[in-house]
Amino acid sequence: MDLHALITIDPEILGGQPVFAGTRVPIETLFDHLEAGVSLDEFLDDFPTVSKAQAIGLLETATKLLTSSNVAQLYAAAA
Repeated sequence: MDLHALITIDPEILGGQPVFAGTRVPIETLFDHLEAGVSLDEFLDDFPTVSKAQAIGLLETATKLLTSSNVAQLYAAAA
């Protein structure tokens, strides 16, 4: 799934905080819920404007970004 189809960053929506495209639900909310032990299905019930495809697409994208070779590039970029 295209990243632009997953995430919107717009200064007019929650001050530019990254949100699920087409919603006002911050991306961070999914990770906060998962960290708290909330299931993906429960998150989707709590935020019905987020589709299951969007949530899974975001998690897949995060996984790809955090592979060993990409983490090394992130470390280099942050240095």
